[in-house]
Amino acid sequence: MDGEPLVRWKWLGDHLGYLWSLTLDHAGLALLPVLIALLVALPLGLLCARLPRLYQPLAAVFNVVYALPSLAVFVVLIPYTGLATKATVMVPLTCYALAVLLPTTVEGLRSVPESVRQAATAMGYGPWRRLAAVELPAAVPYLISGLRVAAVSSISLAAVGALVGQGGLGYLFIDGFQRTFTTVILAGIVLVALLALATDLLLVLARRLLAPWAVREKGAAR
Repeated sequence: MDGEPLVRWKWLGDHLGYLWSLTLDHAGLALLPVLIALLVALPLGLLCARLPRLYQPLAAVFNVVYALPSLAVFVVLIPYTGLATKATVMVPLTCYALAVLLPTTVEGLRSVPESVRQAATAMGYGPWRRLAAVELPAAVPYLISGLRVAAVSSISLAAVGALVGQGGLGYLFIDGFQRTFTTVILAGIVLVALLALATDLLLVLARRLLAPWAVREKGAAR
């Protein structure tokens, strides 16, 4: 539209509550699948670390799933999960996150030297105590790295869900396109980017708190 400013600041000021609500909805839609994927990746990764023959087939399956276009997967799921339901978006996002988290979980569990495991066993650690006290802490940096990738990807992909009735901030892109209203589109882009950045920073902080030795080792390597 001729004479239309790139950004209508007054509109933004008048719709802060609406934008905040969409941001919260987007965060829940995008990050809950990552949490579910993490809860699945931990036991599945442990099983794959113990049974190497199981890992390659599973990794191949999830790599194929990760390569599928998200919108196509959403559409395929509609007859089973229904139109405009969160499950239509969350199921694929969980699979995408699992495709990232499974390899990092297995890599983290495998990073513990066998000599360390044997030393823990010699000190009287049983399998579960050794897992909790030795193997999982060693895997934390790998898990956080995988979570950073999975979370940022999920936040981006969740916006596509607006095309099937669920998408949080993705609604702003559709609304802005339909009304030729650049303010709404730019607001959506900025908020998605800020949400991804805030999530990534929180995960970096979590790594510093849960695995401070990894941060020191990285600094020493430089």
